[in-house]
Amino acid sequence: MIENFKINSKEIDKIKKISKEEKNFRIKNLNLFNEKGFPNKRHEDWKFSDLRDIVYKNFKKLNVNKARSKVKKVNLIKDFDHNYIMVVNGELISNNFKFEEKNKIKIKTFQNDNFLHENQDNPLIHLNHALSDKGYYIEVEDNYKFKKALIVYSLFTKDLKENILNSRNKIKIGKNSELHTIDLIINESKNKFINNVYENIILQNNAVYKNICIQNDKSEGYFHKFSKNKLSSKSKYSAFIFPSGLKFNKLDLEFNLEGEDSECNLQSASFLNKSDHQEIKTMMNHLAPNCKSYQRVKNVLSSDGKGVYQGKIFVKDIAQKTNAYQLSKAMMLSDNSEFDSKPELEIYADDVKCSHGSTSGSVDEDSIYYLMTRGLNRKESVKLLVDGFLNEVIDMIKSNSIRKFVQNKLEGQIHGY
Repeated sequence: MIENFKINSKEIDKIKKISKEEKNFRIKNLNLFNEKGFPNKRHEDWKFSDLRDIVYKNFKKLNVNKARSKVKKVNLIKDFDHNYIMVVNGELISNNFKFEEKNKIKIKTFQNDNFLHENQDNPLIHLNHALSDKGYYIEVEDNYKFKKALIVYSLFTKDLKENILNSRNKIKIGKNSELHTIDLIINESKNKFINNVYENIILQNNAVYKNICIQNDKSEGYFHKFSKNKLSSKSKYSAFIFPSGLKFNKLDLEFNLEGEDSECNLQSASFLNKSDHQEIKTMMNHLAPNCKSYQRVKNVLSSDGKGVYQGKIFVKDIAQKTNAYQLSKAMMLSDNSEFDSKPELEIYADDVKCSHGSTSGSVDEDSIYYLMTRGLNRKESVKLLVDGFLNEVIDMIKSNSIRKFVQNKLEGQIHGY
């Protein structure tokens, strides 16, 4: 029965080329997962997303065996020139950096990378540390700026059925270097499966990293990603997140601003519909002086979609001159939709500028009335207001071709509701 789901330690024996120390570390984490099980609402970080209940209601069994990673062909997007890597069921299959100086870039498959000192109170991280055996590692050398964006095509194949996928990815950007990535999720499976990812991003001094994450296909996938990010002095991190269409999706994002004058900018726009469950949880740790962070999360909820935002800003006592901003907004199109928000501030420095806020409400009837007096019907009026609400985030993307591509992807969700 799925209620008593446990994973046998023999699964770790199937993982190749691991040291005795790493094997013991994996067994320890597997035991912790088996002891705790899938997280439920008793865990403070999961109070709005009871994954245990969700899994028990939607899965008859779970298969931890490695999924096949064979794929015939993926249609590359033609909207703009780009480099790419191909990741199938979490496994790096191929890469193409034809627009770059290849000696400035390192790309490898899954790396063990000494996770042995990690101590996270999250059962899904324990599960990942126990079983992950695939993923990718990208390193950009010092003083190199990518000429074109790098698209990460993440494909999930038709044969996935009640699988648990565990993968681990790492990106390291050297001093004075710059990388722009686009995570594009493509799901061919019509069956239910769980995708559990651990991500580690490291920005060295004066590095720049820009990431856009797009998930807009209707899917039976249940996704969880924990992302741990380190920002060194004068580094800049910009993230744009556009997640829609998944049965369950939780992004657990931790940003550690460890160097002076580092900056982090997080923007998200989601359209949630027909049983979509989306949660974004952020931990913005200001650990050095003169750092800035900006967070804006916008959700539109229709039908019985559910959205959650948990965001915390932490300011250490030495992190004077911190400037941190956090805002969550939700537009409700249905009485059956739900949005939960938990903004937090924890500040130990006295010379800071920090603010947070959260608002949610139904679509403005006065605005609808005004648009209808100009000749639009009600549905057209609502769609126009939704476009304007979400485009506030999309318009922050500087590249015209990439902005148009993202806009078309998101509009497919909006106009299909």
